[in-house]
Amino acid sequence: MHDFAQSVGNLMVESFHYLALFGIGGITAWASVVAFLGMLEKGHITVDDILLLFIYLELGAMVGIYFKTNHMPVRFLIYVAITALTRLLISDVSHHHRPDMGVVYVSGAILLLGLAILVVRYASSRFPSVQAPMRLGREQEREAGEA
Repeated sequence: MHDFAQSVGNLMVESFHYLALFGIGGITAWASVVAFLGMLEKGHITVDDILLLFIYLELGAMVGIYFKTNHMPVRFLIYVAITALTRLLISDVSHHHRPDMGVVYVSGAILLLGLAILVVRYASSRFPSVQAPMRLGREQEREAGEA
């Protein structure tokens, strides 16, 4: 009975994951198309608009990577945050035309997120969560095939 309940529970959790991923992927694609059509309707595209499209691209890539690997790529979330802060910084400077402490704060946040990516990349290369199987040499593969 316990095994049956566990298999049904696993099926429900996986079904929810796939349903949620399809929903998030569809909403991201829809939002990017709506944003792109709005840019075309406006008649001109700003740097803010381009960075918004990059945010949609990164979110879509994150959903795709989760589909393929079943792991949440934390780095992509940090990339989205960096792009969003860069968009905020460019928008703030282009609209107000005067630098103030807000520019320094946002720049510092971007720097901290860049350092966080460096730490995450170093940690994932130094301490991988899943060990990749070692590749056999050609002779070892032949011997294994003969055995």
